[in-house]
Amino acid sequence: MLAPLPSAKAMVPFVSVDNMMRLVHHLGVETVLAELTDAIEADFRRWESFDKTPRVASHSRDGVIELMPTSDGSVYSFKYVNGHPKNIADGLQTVTAFGLLAEVSTGYPVLITEMTILTALRTAATSAMAARHLAPKGARTMAMIGNGAQAEFQALAIKAVCGIDTVRLYDIDPRATAKTARNLAGYGLAIVSCSSAQEAIEGAEIITTCTADKQFATILTDNMIGAGVHINAIGGDCPGKTELHRDILKRSDVFVEYPPQTRIEGEIQQMAPDFPVVELWKVVNGEAPGRRDSQQITLFDSVGFAIEDFSALRYVRERLSGTEFYQNLDMIADPDDPRDLFGMLLRAK
Repeated sequence: MLAPLPSAKAMVPFVSVDNMMRLVHHLGVETVLAELTDAIEADFRRWESFDKTPRVASHSRDGVIELMPTSDGSVYSFKYVNGHPKNIADGLQTVTAFGLLAEVSTGYPVLITEMTILTALRTAATSAMAARHLAPKGARTMAMIGNGAQAEFQALAIKAVCGIDTVRLYDIDPRATAKTARNLAGYGLAIVSCSSAQEAIEGAEIITTCTADKQFATILTDNMIGAGVHINAIGGDCPGKTELHRDILKRSDVFVEYPPQTRIEGEIQQMAPDFPVVELWKVVNGEAPGRRDSQQITLFDSVGFAIEDFSALRYVRERLSGTEFYQNLDMIADPDDPRDLFGMLLRAK
Protein backbone atom coordinates (compact mmCIF):
# COMPACT_ATOMS: atom_id res chain seq x y z
CA MET A 1 0.00 0.00 0.00
CA LEU A 2 1.33 3.46 -0.86
CA ALA A 3 2.09 5.72 2.05
CA PRO A 4 -0.35 8.65 2.22
CA LEU A 5 0.97 11.91 0.90
CA PRO A 6 1.72 14.49 3.60
CA SER A 7 -0.70 17.38 3.87
CA ALA A 8 0.37 20.98 3.37
CA LYS A 9 0.30 21.46 7.15
CA ALA A 10 2.83 18.66 7.54
CA MET A 11 5.40 20.49 5.43
CA VAL A 12 7.55 22.96 7.36
CA PRO A 13 9.95 25.32 5.55
CA PHE A 14 13.55 24.65 6.59
CA VAL A 15 16.43 27.07 5.98
CA SER A 16 19.77 25.29 5.90
CA VAL A 17 23.12 26.98 6.45
CA ASP A 18 23.66 27.00 2.69
CA ASN A 19 20.29 28.60 2.04
CA MET A 20 20.76 31.15 4.82
CA MET A 21 24.01 32.24 3.18
CA ARG A 22 22.31 32.37 -0.22
CA LEU A 23 19.49 34.49 1.19
CA VAL A 24 21.93 36.94 2.81
CA HIS A 25 23.92 37.32 -0.41
CA HIS A 26 20.70 37.66 -2.41
CA LEU A 27 19.58 40.57 -0.23
CA GLY A 28 23.03 41.98 0.61
CA VAL A 29 24.62 41.64 4.01
CA GLU A 30 24.37 45.32 4.94
CA THR A 31 20.75 45.42 3.76
CA VAL A 32 19.96 42.40 5.95
CA LEU A 33 21.67 44.01 8.94
CA ALA A 34 19.85 47.32 8.47
CA GLU A 35 16.45 45.66 7.92
CA LEU A 36 16.97 43.30 10.83
CA THR A 37 17.84 46.26 13.06
CA ASP A 38 14.52 47.87 12.13
CA ALA A 39 12.64 44.58 12.71
CA ILE A 40 14.13 44.17 16.18
CA GLU A 41 13.42 47.80 17.04
CA ALA A 42 9.79 47.37 15.93
CA ASP A 43 9.40 44.47 18.36
CA PHE A 44 11.13 46.42 21.15
CA ARG A 45 8.46 49.07 20.63
CA ARG A 46 5.82 46.47 21.57
CA TRP A 47 7.96 44.84 24.28
CA GLU A 48 5.12 44.57 26.76
CA SER A 49 3.11 42.28 24.45
CA PHE A 50 5.69 39.46 24.73
CA ASP A 51 6.07 36.61 27.17
CA LYS A 52 9.41 37.10 28.91
CA THR A 53 11.56 34.69 30.87
CA PRO A 54 15.29 34.26 31.41
CA ARG A 55 16.66 31.60 29.11
CA VAL A 56 16.71 28.04 30.37
CA ALA A 57 20.38 27.18 30.75
CA SER A 58 22.25 23.93 31.33
CA HIS A 59 25.75 24.79 32.51
CA SER A 60 28.78 22.51 32.57
CA ARG A 61 32.50 23.05 32.99
CA ASP A 62 32.73 22.86 29.19
CA GLY A 63 30.13 25.51 28.39
CA VAL A 64 26.41 26.12 28.35
CA ILE A 65 23.40 24.89 26.36
CA GLU A 66 20.35 27.15 26.41
CA LEU A 67 16.75 27.37 25.24
CA MET A 68 15.31 30.84 24.56
CA PRO A 69 11.49 30.93 24.18
CA THR A 70 9.01 33.78 23.73
CA SER A 71 5.60 34.57 22.23
CA ASP A 72 3.56 37.64 21.37
CA GLY A 73 0.30 35.71 21.71
CA SER A 74 0.01 35.01 17.98
CA VAL A 75 3.43 33.61 17.13
CA TYR A 76 5.74 31.49 19.29
CA SER A 77 9.47 31.04 18.86
CA PHE A 78 12.40 29.36 20.52
CA LYS A 79 16.12 29.07 19.89
CA TYR A 80 18.51 26.33 20.91
CA VAL A 81 22.00 27.77 21.37
CA ASN A 82 25.25 26.73 22.99
CA GLY A 83 28.33 28.59 24.19
CA HIS A 84 31.53 26.54 24.40
CA PRO A 85 34.65 28.76 24.34
CA LYS A 86 36.98 25.74 24.39
CA ASN A 87 35.62 24.64 20.99
CA ILE A 88 37.94 27.05 19.20
CA ALA A 89 40.96 24.95 20.18
CA ASP A 90 39.34 21.97 18.46
CA GLY A 91 38.47 23.87 15.31
CA LEU A 92 34.77 24.11 16.26
CA GLN A 93 32.40 27.06 16.56
CA THR A 94 32.02 28.62 20.01
CA VAL A 95 28.32 29.23 19.34
CA THR A 96 25.90 27.13 17.28
CA ALA A 97 22.13 27.47 17.10
CA PHE A 98 18.88 26.59 15.42
CA GLY A 99 15.39 27.99 15.88
CA LEU A 100 11.70 27.44 15.31
CA LEU A 101 8.68 29.65 14.65
CA ALA A 102 5.13 28.39 15.26
CA GLU A 103 1.57 29.70 15.10
CA VAL A 104 -0.02 29.93 18.53
CA SER A 105 -3.53 29.18 17.22
CA THR A 106 -2.66 25.58 16.21
CA GLY A 107 0.77 24.96 17.69
CA TYR A 108 2.03 23.94 14.25
CA PRO A 109 5.58 24.99 13.31
CA VAL A 110 5.83 27.34 10.32
CA LEU A 111 9.63 27.70 10.08
CA ILE A 112 12.74 25.82 11.17
CA THR A 113 16.10 27.40 10.45
CA GLU A 114 19.78 27.36 11.22
CA MET A 115 20.60 30.17 13.63
CA THR A 116 24.38 30.13 13.91
CA ILE A 117 24.64 32.70 11.12
CA LEU A 118 21.30 34.26 11.99
CA THR A 119 22.32 34.75 15.63
CA ALA A 120 25.46 36.57 14.51
CA LEU A 121 23.30 38.82 12.32
CA ARG A 122 20.69 39.53 15.02
CA THR A 123 23.33 40.14 17.70
CA ALA A 124 25.02 42.71 15.47
CA ALA A 125 21.67 44.26 14.57
CA THR A 126 20.77 44.59 18.26
CA SER A 127 24.10 46.32 18.92
CA ALA A 128 23.40 48.69 16.04
CA MET A 129 19.91 49.44 17.40
CA ALA A 130 21.39 50.28 20.79
CA ALA A 131 24.09 52.45 19.23
CA ARG A 132 21.49 54.28 17.13
CA HIS A 133 19.86 55.45 20.36
CA LEU A 134 22.88 55.74 22.65
CA ALA A 135 26.05 56.53 20.68
CA PRO A 136 27.31 60.08 20.17
CA LYS A 137 25.73 61.76 17.17
CA GLY A 138 28.01 61.71 14.16
CA ALA A 139 30.21 58.90 15.51
CA ARG A 140 32.64 57.78 12.83
CA THR A 141 35.09 55.43 14.57
CA MET A 142 34.43 52.09 16.26
CA ALA A 143 36.85 49.97 18.27
CA MET A 144 36.29 46.21 18.01
CA ILE A 145 37.93 44.38 20.94
CA GLY A 146 37.77 40.65 20.22
CA ASN A 147 38.01 39.72 16.56
CA GLY A 148 36.32 36.33 16.52
CA ALA A 149 33.27 35.10 14.64
CA GLN A 150 31.08 38.08 15.57
CA ALA A 151 33.49 40.91 14.70
CA GLU A 152 32.70 41.51 11.04
CA PHE A 153 28.94 41.40 11.63
CA GLN A 154 29.27 44.01 14.38
CA ALA A 155 31.38 46.34 12.25
CA LEU A 156 29.09 46.13 9.22
CA ALA A 157 25.93 46.58 11.29
CA ILE A 158 27.26 49.72 12.95
CA LYS A 159 28.37 50.99 9.52
CA ALA A 160 25.00 50.28 7.90
CA VAL A 161 22.92 51.76 10.73
CA CYS A 162 25.12 54.43 12.34
CA GLY A 163 27.39 55.45 9.47
CA ILE A 164 30.85 54.77 10.90
CA ASP A 165 33.75 54.79 8.43
CA THR A 166 36.65 53.49 10.54
CA VAL A 167 37.12 50.32 12.59
CA ARG A 168 40.05 49.81 14.94
CA LEU A 169 40.71 46.12 15.65
CA TYR A 170 42.39 44.28 18.51
CA ASP A 171 42.52 40.65 19.59
CA ILE A 172 45.00 38.79 21.78
CA ASP A 173 45.46 36.51 18.75
CA PRO A 174 46.90 38.56 15.84
CA ARG A 175 45.61 35.92 13.43
CA ALA A 176 42.04 36.83 14.42
CA THR A 177 42.71 40.50 13.72
CA ALA A 178 44.27 39.65 10.35
CA LYS A 179 41.24 37.51 9.49
CA THR A 180 38.82 40.31 10.36
CA ALA A 181 40.79 42.94 8.45
CA ARG A 182 40.90 40.65 5.41
CA ASN A 183 37.17 39.91 5.54
CA LEU A 184 36.20 43.59 5.88
CA ALA A 185 38.29 44.70 2.90
CA GLY A 186 36.07 46.10 0.18
CA TYR A 187 33.24 47.22 2.45
CA GLY A 188 34.21 50.89 2.48
CA LEU A 189 35.71 50.92 5.95
CA ALA A 190 39.14 52.14 6.97
CA ILE A 191 40.63 49.25 8.94
CA VAL A 192 43.28 49.87 11.61
CA SER A 193 44.90 46.82 13.21
CA CYS A 194 46.11 47.58 16.73
CA SER A 195 48.54 45.92 19.13
CA SER A 196 46.56 46.54 22.33
CA ALA A 197 43.06 47.31 23.54
CA GLN A 198 44.30 50.71 24.70
CA GLU A 199 45.52 51.52 21.19
CA ALA A 200 42.29 50.28 19.62
CA ILE A 201 40.01 52.58 21.62
CA GLU A 202 42.02 55.74 20.89
CA GLY A 203 39.69 58.14 19.10
CA ALA A 204 36.79 55.67 19.04
CA GLU A 205 33.32 56.99 19.88
CA ILE A 206 31.84 53.47 19.90
CA ILE A 207 33.63 50.61 21.67
CA THR A 208 32.46 47.02 21.23
CA THR A 209 33.86 44.20 23.36
CA CYS A 210 33.26 40.61 22.23
CA THR A 211 35.62 38.10 23.76
CA ALA A 212 34.92 34.43 24.41
CA ASP A 213 36.72 33.26 27.56
CA LYS A 214 34.32 32.00 30.20
CA GLN A 215 35.81 33.88 33.11
CA PHE A 216 35.69 37.16 34.99
CA ALA A 217 37.99 39.11 32.68
CA THR A 218 39.03 42.76 32.53
CA ILE A 219 39.27 43.64 28.87
CA LEU A 220 38.75 47.33 29.60
CA THR A 221 39.87 49.11 32.77
CA ASP A 222 38.40 52.31 34.15
CA ASN A 223 41.35 54.52 33.19
CA MET A 224 40.96 53.50 29.53
CA ILE A 225 37.45 54.94 29.14
CA GLY A 226 37.07 58.65 28.53
CA ALA A 227 33.94 60.77 28.64
CA GLY A 228 31.38 60.68 25.87
CA VAL A 229 31.83 57.16 24.50
CA HIS A 230 29.28 54.44 23.94
CA ILE A 231 30.19 50.84 24.85
CA ASN A 232 28.49 47.75 23.46
CA ALA A 233 29.56 45.01 25.89
CA ILE A 234 28.41 41.80 24.25
CA GLY A 235 30.95 39.19 25.39
CA GLY A 236 29.69 38.74 28.94
CA ASP A 237 26.66 36.49 28.53
CA CYS A 238 26.62 33.88 31.31
CA PRO A 239 27.37 33.66 35.03
CA GLY A 240 31.06 34.09 35.77
CA LYS A 241 31.86 35.74 32.42
CA THR A 242 32.47 39.48 32.20
CA GLU A 243 34.75 41.88 30.30
CA LEU A 244 34.65 45.28 32.02
CA HIS A 245 36.08 46.53 35.28
CA ARG A 246 33.23 47.31 37.65
CA ASP A 247 34.42 50.92 38.03
CA ILE A 248 33.43 51.52 34.40
CA LEU A 249 29.88 50.51 35.29
CA LYS A 250 29.84 53.00 38.17
CA ARG A 251 30.63 55.85 35.77
CA SER A 252 28.22 54.77 33.04
CA ASP A 253 24.52 54.89 32.39
CA VAL A 254 23.80 51.18 31.87
CA PHE A 255 21.12 49.92 29.50
CA VAL A 256 19.94 46.31 29.40
CA GLU A 257 17.48 44.03 27.63
CA TYR A 258 15.73 42.10 30.42
CA PRO A 259 17.05 42.85 33.94
CA PRO A 260 16.26 39.44 35.54
CA GLN A 261 18.47 37.79 32.91
CA THR A 262 21.17 40.48 32.68
CA ARG A 263 21.73 40.59 36.43
CA ILE A 264 22.65 36.90 36.26
CA GLU A 265 24.65 36.89 33.03
CA GLY A 266 25.77 40.43 32.14
CA GLU A 267 28.44 42.85 33.27
CA ILE A 268 26.11 43.95 36.08
CA GLN A 269 26.45 40.56 37.77
CA GLN A 270 29.48 42.26 39.38
CA MET A 271 27.23 44.86 41.00
CA ALA A 272 24.68 44.92 43.81
CA PRO A 273 21.19 43.59 43.00
CA ASP A 274 19.79 47.13 43.14
CA PHE A 275 22.41 48.65 40.82
CA PRO A 276 20.41 51.05 38.61
CA VAL A 277 19.82 50.12 34.97
CA VAL A 278 17.50 51.29 32.20
CA GLU A 279 15.62 48.83 30.01
CA LEU A 280 16.48 49.56 26.38
CA TRP A 281 12.90 49.15 25.16
CA LYS A 282 11.92 52.17 27.23
CA VAL A 283 14.51 54.29 25.42
CA VAL A 284 13.28 53.01 22.06
CA ASN A 285 9.71 53.93 23.07
CA GLY A 286 10.67 57.34 24.40
CA GLU A 287 9.74 56.41 27.96
CA ALA A 288 13.29 56.84 29.28
CA PRO A 289 16.19 59.06 28.18
CA GLY A 290 19.10 57.57 26.27
CA ARG A 291 22.06 59.82 25.51
CA ARG A 292 21.60 63.17 27.21
CA ASP A 293 24.87 65.00 26.54
CA SER A 294 28.29 64.73 24.94
CA GLN A 295 30.08 63.77 28.18
CA GLN A 296 27.85 60.88 29.17
CA ILE A 297 29.22 57.33 29.04
CA THR A 298 26.53 54.94 27.81
CA LEU A 299 26.89 51.19 28.18
CA PHE A 300 24.68 48.56 26.56
CA ASP A 301 25.15 45.46 28.70
CA SER A 302 23.96 43.00 26.04
CA VAL A 303 23.47 39.32 26.79
CA GLY A 304 20.98 38.49 24.01
CA PHE A 305 17.28 37.96 24.59
CA ALA A 306 14.62 35.75 23.04
CA ILE A 307 12.61 38.63 21.56
CA GLU A 308 15.56 39.44 19.30
CA ASP A 309 15.51 35.85 18.01
CA PHE A 310 11.74 36.10 17.52
CA SER A 311 12.31 39.20 15.39
CA ALA A 312 15.02 37.49 13.37
CA LEU A 313 12.92 34.39 12.72
CA ARG A 314 9.93 36.43 11.59
CA TYR A 315 12.19 38.55 9.36
CA VAL A 316 13.61 35.46 7.66
CA ARG A 317 10.16 33.98 7.13
CA GLU A 318 8.97 37.20 5.48
CA ARG A 319 12.07 37.50 3.29
CA LEU A 320 11.83 33.88 2.14
CA SER A 321 8.58 34.64 0.33
CA GLY A 322 9.02 34.27 -3.42
CA THR A 323 12.49 32.72 -3.14
CA GLU A 324 13.84 29.20 -3.37
CA PHE A 325 16.14 29.54 -0.36
CA TYR A 326 14.44 26.83 1.69
CA GLN A 327 13.20 23.27 1.46
CA ASN A 328 10.02 21.75 2.83
CA LEU A 329 10.45 19.08 5.50
CA ASP A 330 7.79 16.49 6.22
CA MET A 331 7.78 17.28 9.95
CA ILE A 332 4.24 16.90 11.26
CA ALA A 333 2.14 13.74 11.29
CA ASP A 334 -1.15 15.14 10.05
CA PRO A 335 -3.67 12.37 9.16
CA ASP A 336 -6.91 13.18 7.38
CA ASP A 337 -8.75 12.02 10.49
CA PRO A 338 -6.88 13.55 13.45
CA ARG A 339 -8.16 10.71 15.68
CA ASP A 340 -6.62 8.02 13.46
CA LEU A 341 -2.87 8.46 13.86
CA PHE A 342 -2.36 4.68 14.15
CA GLY A 343 -4.37 4.14 10.96
CA MET A 344 -2.03 6.52 9.18
CA LEU A 345 0.88 4.39 10.41
CA LEU A 346 -0.80 1.20 9.22
CA ARG A 347 -1.44 2.59 5.73
CA ALA A 348 2.25 3.35 5.37
CA LYS A 349 3.23 -0.38 5.43
